[in-house]
Amino acid sequence: MSGEHGTTEVEPAGDGHGDVPQFPLPPHEHRITDTDPRAARRAERQVALMFVVSALCTIGFIAAYVAIPTNVYIDLGILGVVSLSNLVLGATFGLAVLLIGVGAIHWAKKLMSDEEIVDERHPVGSPQEDKDAAKEMFDLGVAESGFAERKLVRRTLIGALLLFPLPLLVLLKDMGPLPGTSLRNTVWRKGTRIVVDVTGQPLRPQDLNIGTLVSASPEGLDKIQEEDGSQNERAKASIILVRMRPGDIKSQQGEGWDYEGILAFSKICTHVGCPIALYQQRTHALLCPCHQSTFDLSDSGKVIFGPAARPMPQLPITIDSDGFLVAQSDFQQPVGPSFWERA
Repeated sequence: MSGEHGTTEVEPAGDGHGDVPQFPLPPHEHRITDTDPRAARRAERQVALMFVVSALCTIGFIAAYVAIPTNVYIDLGILGVVSLSNLVLGATFGLAVLLIGVGAIHWAKKLMSDEEIVDERHPVGSPQEDKDAAKEMFDLGVAESGFAERKLVRRTLIGALLLFPLPLLVLLKDMGPLPGTSLRNTVWRKGTRIVVDVTGQPLRPQDLNIGTLVSASPEGLDKIQEEDGSQNERAKASIILVRMRPGDIKSQQGEGWDYEGILAFSKICTHVGCPIALYQQRTHALLCPCHQSTFDLSDSGKVIFGPAARPMPQLPITIDSDGFLVAQSDFQQPVGPSFWERA
């Protein structure tokens, strides 16, 4: 430092290359678990308890998933009314994850090796001696962690980790029922009236002109939805009605399944289940907007383009004594996307 009264030189604490470090570490203080065996055993029991409680929370998650109905709610005051099932599932699964993490942190802070070392930088590369040194350090880390020595911690951790994935497997059930059983049947029955979707207006043949496409559903579907508590039946039973000249119909999936050129097909694409309502009157082609699968409704709903693997299911229809369009029966093949039993 220079000034009008002279120059003062300040010597550095060290140059970083000698025995004296430029930034020396403070004296190392041992933990109580390093010097007191009773404290170490107490910390070990604490870690094991966290892993055991985590395993119990996982089991509690599965039990709550099976036992608590989804339509049970409780009032939490300022937090409002919440689903008891969601509350218990969230609490048990969250605690299972939290306790494994906290237990691992407590294990590392209280029981693993607490030595402070300085690792000098080295050139990039992996010579054989470095690989051998890395393996030696890994083996040393395993030994210092006490994983092999502390059997109680090891066994409880392994137990908690083995049970931890089970809730993820249980939650797979919420992805929906198995398609092999749920897609084979809908609410359509012999004599069920066909009504305009949303409005519920029954349809007569004279309500449809040549080239018309109408989205429709079975009569009484709203009541069925209220009893079922979901939109599943609507999704499976939705249909489209199209009218073409009887001479334009090349084939059907069953004899006499149309009525005076009026045909009914499922509205759900047989590729991945997208709803379809794009109809080309002149070509009688039905186009799926998701992946461009195209079906010829004049020829049994066969696939003429795209990734769909099977035709659109046809619903046999006729009229009742009052002249309204009705179903002759349910679909004769599963509706919706293809699955392993129905490629």
